[in-house]
Formats: sequence, structure tokens, C-alpha cells
Amino acid sequence: STNHLCFLFFRNQFYFVRIKLQPFFSLFIIFFDFSISVSIFSLSKMEVSVIGNPQTKKIYRAELTYRELGFRLGSQNISGDSRNRVSFLTHQSSKWKEIKIRSSPRSVRCEAIVSDQAPFLKPTPNSRSLESVKLFVGLPLDTVSDCNNVNHLKAITAGLKALKLLGVEGIELPIFWGVVEKEAPGKYEWSGYLAVAEIVKKVGLKLHASLSFHGSKHPEISLPDWVAKIGEAEQGIYFTDRYGKQYKDCLSFAVDDVPVLDGKTPMEVYGSFCESFKSAFSDYMGNTITGITLGLGPDGELRYPSHQHETKVSGAGEFQCYDKHMLSALKHYAESTGNPLWGLGGPHDAPAYDQQPHSTPFFSDGGSWESQYGDFFLTWYSSLLTSHADRVLSVASSAFKGSGVSLCGKLPLLHQWNKLRSQPSELTAGFYSSGGHDRYEAIAEIFAKNSCKMIIPGMDLSDEHQSPASLSSPESLLAHIKTSCKRQGVVVSGQNSAASVPGGFERIVENLKDESVGVDLFTYQRMGAVFFSPEHFHAFTVFVRNMNQFELSSYDQAVEGDKAKTMSIGSGTTGAASLQTA
Repeated sequence: STNHLCFLFFRNQFYFVRIKLQPFFSLFIIFFDFSISVSIFSLSKMEVSVIGNPQTKKIYRAELTYRELGFRLGSQNISGDSRNRVSFLTHQSSKWKEIKIRSSPRSVRCEAIVSDQAPFLKPTPNSRSLESVKLFVGLPLDTVSDCNNVNHLKAITAGLKALKLLGVEGIELPIFWGVVEKEAPGKYEWSGYLAVAEIVKKVGLKLHASLSFHGSKHPEISLPDWVAKIGEAEQGIYFTDRYGKQYKDCLSFAVDDVPVLDGKTPMEVYGSFCESFKSAFSDYMGNTITGITLGLGPDGELRYPSHQHETKVSGAGEFQCYDKHMLSALKHYAESTGNPLWGLGGPHDAPAYDQQPHSTPFFSDGGSWESQYGDFFLTWYSSLLTSHADRVLSVASSAFKGSGVSLCGKLPLLHQWNKLRSQPSELTAGFYSSGGHDRYEAIAEIFAKNSCKMIIPGMDLSDEHQSPASLSSPESLLAHIKTSCKRQGVVVSGQNSAASVPGGFERIVENLKDESVGVDLFTYQRMGAVFFSPEHFHAFTVFVRNMNQFELSSYDQAVEGDKAKTMSIGSGTTGAASLQTA
């Protein structure tokens, strides 16, 4: 049902307000320094959960011993059935169903909120443990359509207010090159994204903008139309595999400094895009907008598009070095090293996308990857990746210097097959270092050079939930990358993986509490119908509460006693993990 009841307490009396909201949105009973979330999804069912200040779990279980309260619902008179209990009743097939909430006498210090102009709850200053980690939530990828309209405007606005109430610091907004500069080079249209920024500002949240120089399959967002037209005539601008298949959601790293875009290089076009963004959002820079992420490759991550299939990743992936500009660069590198025959193409004995790494000789122990040729090819292949990162981050650093925002770039967490000596998924994606050097150290150096933070996804993944056949260890790889960042002085920000995983929220909390490398910001991906579903949204509120553990007063601790309750949660609707909720 989209009709909900909101119960407001003011001057020792309860008031009922019936309002209509988006079906996925939860209502809030708002008190002075805590809140209770109430969702009525049908007239026969009411779900009550406690959010906000963790003290509310204790208040929920305490007793009100001062007065008997009564209410009127419709034409039916309802009275509290005892002196220490408040009861809400709903009608169900000619029967009354009772739902009871017990409150502490301390909870009567409150203020009724009866309009959309309500002040939001403010966190108390005595939070501990994870208080330094800022929590953001990503907006849907299609928040702004390719026609520059804001999709689901009312639902997003309601969702942002709910997140603000929970204590979320801000939201992440994906901004696509193909939406803003769609029609012609230098013709920018920011209206849809500006509208979202204004909503975020009014709600009182911070905004982290992700400038996406790539396309998306789900939802379908392509590169600008004028770039696609160039690609039809000049097919060498896209990554290409050995079968001639092009990846059209991202430009090849080999054309970074080649004037293939109407006489301009991609770096020049990206620089102009950044300058236009800074000008259009000047009123928000440094206050509402506190951070900017630069898209570094497919899906915004610094990597080659080594996996392009829609099915679950099972193979090592494919090298993406067969567009004419990549082949030209390989040929030049081979000649400069005195091995011209090595510059004719990529490895001939590497497996296909979904083949097992050991199905061909290249990634096997003692295989081509360990040979002199393998070192030659992989060194060249990975050098283009690091050079691309340096170019993009340098352009952004120059454009946003002095604007008061932090710059970020995102790495992938390529944990598939990483227990193999060859680590094939990382090699096909471009992560390699020879001579015993750490493969992520060079990347961290580039980020440090450009004063850029590193975003690492997959902080909800654990080894125990990986298939043994995949030889995967996301935990060790994540620790490895964080250690490289620490050595180079690079600040780490975190994200969860795209798909829901068992025990995800618990694993996130463990990673954020890791004292070896402090994470300054975590972005949960992402808002939508699943995010606001009853089970997931409840789990998310518990996660937020565990990120903001508050000190209890001596009175509260006495009431709390040994009644702490453990609640089972996960990062999605499947799987569970135990977190202390009180």
C-alpha cells in the first residue's frame, strides 16, 4: 500500500497523519535525538524498526511508567492496555492486530515534525570507532537521462531525505560524458545534473561527482553521438581483441595523445569537459561538492576491458591490443628494444575470454608469461595503463586546482585466479611489474604524484564465499593494494561490489575498522528499488548504526544491562552476518 500512517509525539500527546509516498519509502517517527522507522506495506502488516542513534534500540526496550496513552484511529477508540505500554492497532479482515512499542521516560524530550521543512537529526559528538569515515550512497546510474531529464525525481528526493535522516554524509552522482556533451564537441548541457545538485544542497547532503568518460551497458548509456560517428569512420579509436571485436564503451588508451576527436586529442577533450564542469558548478564547488572521481577506463576503473561477456567471469580474459593505434605503439616499442618480430601482435598462446588459464601455455607455470617475450609484452601493455592514469589525473589536477575538492580514481579488485603465480586476470587487465617490483606500486606512485585518492571496490567480499575452483582471494588482494597505498601515502576510499553478497555489511565494517590503512570515505552502491526494499533497507540502517556507535550514559547502560540483541544482516537480500545492534 502507498498509504502510510505517521505517528508524531508532541507535548505528551500522539498525533496521526496519513500521507502518501513512494511504495519503497519508509516513514519516520521523528523525535529530538533519535528516530523510529515505520513502514506499512499493507493494511494487514506493519513493520517497525529502530534507526538512527543506537540508543533507540535501548529506548525501544525500556518501559514508560508515567502515564497511560490513548489514541483515536478512524472511528475506533483505542486505549493503552497498561501504564507502561503504547499500542498501535491496524485493521485486518474485521480483526484488530496489535503492535506494541515501549519507550523510556527519557524519550519524552522530543519535538513534533509535521512538514517537509523538518530539521534533520544531527549526530551527537561522542561517536567512536568509525566516526572518521564519511558514508556516501551512490545514486542510480540513470539518474539523469540522455535527454537531461531527472528520472524518478520525487522518489530520489524522498530517498535523499531518508539518507540524511539516517546520518549519511552525502551521495555520489555519476555524470556521463555521453549525456553532457552528446550532440557536438564543446556543446555542454548540464541542466539535469545541476537540478540534482540543487536537490542535494537543499536536503543538506554533500555531493561527490563521478565524471564518467565511458559508456554503460546497464542502463544503456553510450559515448557522445559525435564520438560514435567518428568511431564508425575511424574504428581504431576503440579497444579491439584478437578476433576484431571492438569495445565501444571506452576509447583506447593508445589514442590519448592522438588528435582523433575532430582534431583534438581525448586528453584535450577531457580537460575541456572538466573546465566546463567547474564553471557550471562553481556555486557548489568546495561546499556541496566535496569530491570528484575521474573515469579512468571501462566502468570508470583503471583497467583494460579484458572481460566483455555478460556471463559470469570464469576465464582469464583477453588482451586488448589489436586496434591499429595499439599495434602501432607495440611495433614501435619492439623496434626500440631490438626485437621487431615481437611487435607484430599480442601473445598467440593466450587463452580466450572464458577458457581456464591453464588451458593454453601462456599462463602456465613456466609458460610464456615468464619468458623474455612475456616480460617484454606485459611491460609494454601495463606501461600504457599507468601512462593513461597519469595523463587523466594530471589533466584533472590542473583543471580543479584550488577548487576545494578532492580528486579520486578507481581501481578494480581483480581477485579471480589471483592465487595462481601468473595472476592472469590482473595481467590481461594491465597490472604487471617485472624484476620483483610490486605491480600496484607504480599505480600508487601515479596517484600520489597527482595528489589523488584511490577508490577500491569489493570491501564487502570475503574469501570464504568464493568458489574454490576460482582460486580467488579478495581479502589478500585488497590488503595488498591498501599496503601499496600506505607506502606511497595515498588515501584510500572504499566501495562495495556491484552484486549482493552474503555477510557483506559485516565485512565492510571489518575493512573500515582496519587500523593498518585508514579509509576516509566509503560509498555504498547504489540507490534504487532493491536498496529501499524492506529487508535490505533495514539491514542498511543497522549497518549505518554500526558505523556510528555512540557512548551510552550511565543511566542508559544500567537499563541496557545484558539485553544487547544480535541481528542478522547482509549486503543484499541473500546471506547474513551478525552485527551488534545495541
